[in-house]
Amino acid sequence: MTSLKDPYARSIDYLRLAVTDRCNLRCVYCMPAEGIPHLDHADILTYEEIARALKVAVGAGISKVRLTGGEPLVRKDLDCLVAEVASLRPSLDISLTTNGTLLAAQAERLAAAGLRRVNISIDSLREDTYRRLTRTGRLRDALEGVEAALEAGMDPVKINVVVLPHLNEELEDFISLLRRLPVHVRFIEYMSPCGTIDGSFYVPAQEIKGALERFGELRRCRPPRGAGPARYFELPGARGTIGFISPVSSHFCPHCNRLRLTADGKLRPCLFSPFEIDLLRIMRNGGSDADILETIRVSLSAKPRDHGGLTDEDPGRTMSQIGG
Repeated sequence: MTSLKDPYARSIDYLRLAVTDRCNLRCVYCMPAEGIPHLDHADILTYEEIARALKVAVGAGISKVRLTGGEPLVRKDLDCLVAEVASLRPSLDISLTTNGTLLAAQAERLAAAGLRRVNISIDSLREDTYRRLTRTGRLRDALEGVEAALEAGMDPVKINVVVLPHLNEELEDFISLLRRLPVHVRFIEYMSPCGTIDGSFYVPAQEIKGALERFGELRRCRPPRGAGPARYFELPGARGTIGFISPVSSHFCPHCNRLRLTADGKLRPCLFSPFEIDLLRIMRNGGSDADILETIRVSLSAKPRDHGGLTDEDPGRTMSQIGG
């Protein structure tokens, strides 16, 4: 296996793959209430095209693949894609980011296909707040997804919480969840798609941590598998850990190991940069596997050092279209 490097000698071994731009929720910080125009089915990567691109990427050094959306579970037969990806290499780390509302019915099949861990986005554990944040979601569906993932043997099961001022500051609810279930709750600073701070949504991680310390001493601890950029802490009485992801107050760009592939086949080396290369067009125009590999390398050659110089740029897409 070879290795992939960017211009700053960072090893790129993690691919975030958006399998769809569609979502069954309308979260207030992600998209407008009416949603966004959807891609035509003919304009998104087929499972066969995804498998082909991944075979090349894994052979070049990708060892971690995360399936995202939109909401990835709205795409039919996702377990078939997971099984195809898992067959590329037994040691391949396959994970999923989901809102969890469709997970209860699919968790067992996904785990059998090779999905080992999952991140579930739940920004509030109060039904009225959850409904207000998602506009259409039912909290009980997401919580049933958490239970189903645990029952299917997925480990770790992480809960992603974007803390928004005056909307979902019921932090004690997540402490209760941690004491009841072996999950890992990660509190995330909100960042706008173009990398700027939106004062109406942004709460710094240090403020969140300070609010949580009233429930007990937080001690740094070893992260669970697939920890990424989060800093993890133990809390007395909790069955899981507490993590903080701070892309604004303490950004992790210097250690970024990610490459993104959008649902319509665009390779994107940075979430906050509009630069992307149309890999789908290259494949459908008869490109060889060598052409796919060269396209990956060209994409990485444009990967910026950090998002600090990108704050005035429009990323060109919403987070759900990029697969953030």
